[in-house]
Amino acid sequence: MIASLTGTVQHVGLDRAVVEVGGVGYLVHATPTTLAGLRNGGEARVATSLVVREDSMTLYGFADADERDVFETVQSVSGVGPRLALAMLAVHTPDVLRRAVAGEDLAALMRVPGIGRKGAQRIVLELGDRLGLPATLPDGGPVAPEAVVAQDHAPQVVEALAGLGWPVKAAEDAVAKVLAEVGADVVAEAAVATTLRAALQVLGGRRA
Repeated sequence: MIASLTGTVQHVGLDRAVVEVGGVGYLVHATPTTLAGLRNGGEARVATSLVVREDSMTLYGFADADERDVFETVQSVSGVGPRLALAMLAVHTPDVLRRAVAGEDLAALMRVPGIGRKGAQRIVLELGDRLGLPATLPDGGPVAPEAVVAQDHAPQVVEALAGLGWPVKAAEDAVAKVLAEVGADVVAEAAVATTLRAALQVLGGRRA
């Protein structure tokens, strides 16, 4: 199993990146948040999980080992494959997922595209405490956006959402809603990633 890659980033796309290690370029599928932390030509280290199927071998990359472990654990739920597991981590951080499962917060789980009420109930039932304890206990409150970001990152976030399959107009509306709610006057290092995560929650709520 390929547990991690450390090398030079050759390409960053909307849902994947190519990391060259020892002259070999590895295609790695990842969440928009993870990809936002990579730069063409820069050095990177990503935790990885290799999914082997009868007709394919697909490598998934993560910002750290915790994300990778959550990715692998949630696939133990019937009906949850690697694509849906990756979508869960695109919308929620590992600790938010832990709080959602521990607190049986179906609404939070249903913010993920592709998860309905029955799917959310199945995730809570089958995962139980296998994700481990969250850093903070669930308090029943809504999940808030993680950071305030700048207006000039909006086009990049819209492009990323479109790459994930959302209509451009819906993506633009979601980003505008996020910026209106949290403000746009502070630039954070993870501006694109945090805006993207909040916009995905908005879109997931609409679909639910």
